[in-house]
Amino acid sequence: MPLLLFPISPPCVPPPRPRLRRLSPPPPMAAVAPPSLSTPVTILPSVSVALPPLPPPATDDFHWLDLFAFLNSPADSYQIPVEEQEVEVEVEVEVGVERERERERERERERARKAEHRRLRQRQVKAETEAWARAADEYRELEREMLDRRLAPALPYVKSLFLGWFEPLRDAIARDQEVQRRKRVKHVYAKYLLLLPADKVAVIVMHKMMGLLMSSKDGVASVRVVQAAHCIGEAVERENRLNNVEALDSLALYTTDRCVRSWNFKVQTFFQKTRKKSAGENDLALEKEQAKCRKRVKSLVRRRKLTEAQKIVQQEIELEEWGTESQVKLGTRLIELLLDSAFVQSPADQTPESSPDIRPAFKHVLRQPIVENGRLKKKHWVIECDPLVHEGFESTARHVEIPYLPMLVTPKKWKGYDTGGYLFLPSYIMRTHGVKDQKEAIKSVPRKQLRKVFEALDTLGSTKWRVNRRVHNAVETIWSRGGGIAGLVDKENIPLPERPETEDPDEIQKWKWSLKKAKKANRELHAERCDTELKLSVARKMREEDGFYYPHNLDFRGRAYPMHAHLSHLGSDLCRGVLEYAEGRPLGKSGLRWLKIHLANKYGGGIEKLSHEDKVAFVENQLPDIFDSATNPVDGNCWWMNAEDPFQCLAACMDLSDALKSSSPQCAVSHLPIHQDGSCNGLQHYAALGRDYMGAAAVNLVPGDKPADIYSEIAARVLDVVREDSMEDPATNPTASLARVLVDQVDRKLVKQTVMTSVYGVTYIGARQQITKRLQEKGLITDDKLLYEVSCYATRVTLDALGQMFQSARGIMAWLGDCAKMIASENHPVKWTSPVGLPVVQPYKKYKNYMIALQRQKAAFPPNFVHSLDSSHMMMTAIACKKAGLHFAGVHDSFWVHACDVDKMNQILREQFVELYSMPILENLLKEFQTSFPTLEFPPCPSQGDFDVREVLASTYFFN
Repeated sequence: MPLLLFPISPPCVPPPRPRLRRLSPPPPMAAVAPPSLSTPVTILPSVSVALPPLPPPATDDFHWLDLFAFLNSPADSYQIPVEEQEVEVEVEVEVGVERERERERERERERARKAEHRRLRQRQVKAETEAWARAADEYRELEREMLDRRLAPALPYVKSLFLGWFEPLRDAIARDQEVQRRKRVKHVYAKYLLLLPADKVAVIVMHKMMGLLMSSKDGVASVRVVQAAHCIGEAVERENRLNNVEALDSLALYTTDRCVRSWNFKVQTFFQKTRKKSAGENDLALEKEQAKCRKRVKSLVRRRKLTEAQKIVQQEIELEEWGTESQVKLGTRLIELLLDSAFVQSPADQTPESSPDIRPAFKHVLRQPIVENGRLKKKHWVIECDPLVHEGFESTARHVEIPYLPMLVTPKKWKGYDTGGYLFLPSYIMRTHGVKDQKEAIKSVPRKQLRKVFEALDTLGSTKWRVNRRVHNAVETIWSRGGGIAGLVDKENIPLPERPETEDPDEIQKWKWSLKKAKKANRELHAERCDTELKLSVARKMREEDGFYYPHNLDFRGRAYPMHAHLSHLGSDLCRGVLEYAEGRPLGKSGLRWLKIHLANKYGGGIEKLSHEDKVAFVENQLPDIFDSATNPVDGNCWWMNAEDPFQCLAACMDLSDALKSSSPQCAVSHLPIHQDGSCNGLQHYAALGRDYMGAAAVNLVPGDKPADIYSEIAARVLDVVREDSMEDPATNPTASLARVLVDQVDRKLVKQTVMTSVYGVTYIGARQQITKRLQEKGLITDDKLLYEVSCYATRVTLDALGQMFQSARGIMAWLGDCAKMIASENHPVKWTSPVGLPVVQPYKKYKNYMIALQRQKAAFPPNFVHSLDSSHMMMTAIACKKAGLHFAGVHDSFWVHACDVDKMNQILREQFVELYSMPILENLLKEFQTSFPTLEFPPCPSQGDFDVREVLASTYFFN
């Protein structure tokens, strides 16, 4: 239908114009929609319809060309001016150009990240595969320099020893290799000895032996022969495995023709060896198959199809493990060669007439039976070093090759028993220590069952760390000044007491005892100094790195550990203070509060027992000292040195000081990991297992206004008993005199370690040694006999108080022990599956006949079972934190994240604890036992209490 418009009058003739002017609003119009085409159109007679009067059109500044433009323009564009259209087009073009620039910058950053990752990966590969070769090259170069100049190079003391031992040991190994090649009937170790060059084997033997002696905790620099032989044999096997698989990753890193030819040569060499080996077997089919495979690999390498070539060679190379027996036999032979080749000479203080004092650097010694940590150690053979070698240990660490350093790139994801962790260094998901039962149990379970274990270890290994340089500077300054403060060991020995002038037998006996104690203390100080030097040497190596990673694996119970042994967050206060997250995150309001709480916890001294609000108040009252500690840690007021964990406290002081001095403290970036620790975590698991309300309340599973302190509670009970006994008559009660000596020394610290380890199977002797050490630290009892008697009395009272307070836990421990005894009586190790699917096998056997050690199986099962539960809780928490985007680190029952993420992690770990104990854990364990041993009649599960584990969700101090 026609569009009804008001007529325009009078008609006008438009003047010529260059372009259209701005449109005026169109005149009002009334339109009638056309009828639907699906129905016939009927023309109706004209009907007069009363329409409302329309307003007159606005004819001012209106032209008929405007109407024409209006009628021919899109409905949604007639009101937009041309000038604004041009501006919007220009803006859109500029935005598009800027977006493209940003995408290009992002692509450039991605290329830079990939290039940096390739560079770091190349460094990591070299560090893992070329360490021993570099050391051997260095000693050969030093030898050449010494011969050319006819002078001994100026070297550190221990490195000069290495140089003196290198040539005779290398030649001895080379002679032995030649002898074994010519023999018809070879020794068992011969085929392994011939796999590596003599110079590389010599370097491995020297460095591993010195590293083992340095790590000795007894202070006398000795190591068991079996342990040393196994460690050396294992190191040789690792190096041989590296030689076999080194080529598999080289082409992914380098693409030069030279490297391709080198790798191609290695492939040819391998298949050549394989062909010679099979030729004697007259297996023509196998020879043809190998020839075809060899041709296929060479063709792929020429065409740069490296992935396919790697897969084929990986399948062909045999990487079977040597086994503990072969490792020990090879290591024993190499130790024999070292003992025959390594000598030391006394300092040049001898007279010209005397013959030079040259003596062996190492001795093979039979150690007599001793009692250590409450257990009788039978006589055994050890390797001891000469005192001249022992003196140089404290400066040895920086010259000893340390294997399994932190990684510069993210570790390989775990996919199997020996697949994951380091790129080339042999890595195993579990530290089985040669126990076949545990190894076979891991290999036999479906990979799907271990999914959570793999994911948790990958999460722990993907956390990026770096050295806290400011804290490290403070440590190095204190160490250079002699140590002895802030928890660092003193560099000076304790002076030995002089022999008394009197000949009184009692005085002489006292002097002998004091001399023996002083020498033992000096040996322990020496071992601590060596350990500190090892830690600091790693910190110095990693100090300039932007970040590094710790691959993790498990012990047989499922607890996770970094594979690097010295400087890690699992270590001492020194290690934890020197390490921090490489990636920082803004604190936020909650993060600033948690940073203050963390600082108070690390200061200790009873502050950690206060409520969160009181901890924050304590820190705010100490701000001048905190600022001084951060600004001038070594030469200032040194408030941080009074803390229980001084270097962690110093790191928190620096972090808090930086935040509070910034313009916006909540926006300050923090790299410090904040800890949330379980409250006597072993008892927490027992209380949840037995649904024990009384035990749960004592270890903070129940909500409370302030943290419950189980250690103070036990100390109070012990003190009550001791006070009662001290009032008795010594004539009728022999313990009265002991109670009077002890009554003023009972405190939280005295009983803490015993309470903490009671659920992990601590024996009476072990508990007594713990309490004896605490009493020695107080220094109020000087008589050794009296100290022994008081320690025995205090141990009995402490264990009785524990038994009264945690009866449910004692019942569960007894039930677990009874089940273990029944299984071990059948000459089977105790086996079970943890809640995350990890198979656990107790390794305790009698080494003479390999029969099951019944008593050890029984005594160890309760603590090992609880360890498998706390490790399951940690793994479940790690996986959930990763999904939530948190950077998680864990040390058994201590969970770490950035300060801003503590609240989120607290929620997660409580939810995972509730999920863990929503499972029928003891019932599942009993069913597993009944399935494995259907002929045994196991006792029923212990009865449970009325504690609701969901109360943990509201408990503020469950982990704090």
